[in-house]
Amino acid sequence: MPEQTTSSIDIDATPEQVMAVIVDFEDYPAWVQGMKKVEVVERSADGRAEQVHFELDAGVKDAYTLAYDYADPHTLHWHLVDGKLMRAMDGTYELAEAGSRTHVTYRLAVDLAIPMIGMLRRKAEKVIIDTALKGLKKRVESQR
Repeated sequence: MPEQTTSSIDIDATPEQVMAVIVDFEDYPAWVQGMKKVEVVERSADGRAEQVHFELDAGVKDAYTLAYDYADPHTLHWHLVDGKLMRAMDGTYELAEAGSRTHVTYRLAVDLAIPMIGMLRRKAEKVIIDTALKGLKKRVESQR
């Protein structure tokens, strides 16, 4: 897997409020740019989404399924189970309390089925991460 791209943002909310928005996958089409459809494919006994199928149309159409690992209440990892344009995707959201705010760090590594120069891939990852973090901040803070 290629090296990860990382970015962070501070959100005016508790880590629990931020994580609640992150794991509400079925609500993503309402606030994630280009997200057309989300379906939870598999849930754990406690109701958490373990596998989620996404359909994206953000200039490039793609469909993929991710598996989630809830490492602790403030960390969420995922990896690609199945994808059309991607061979691999590994990502992490890490939340840290910062006074009355939450510091959110997003790490992402993507390996595409089509050849792409590493520099362009990292730039694309950076755009994905920054767009996701800004969307997350706007969504969380609008619900407070």
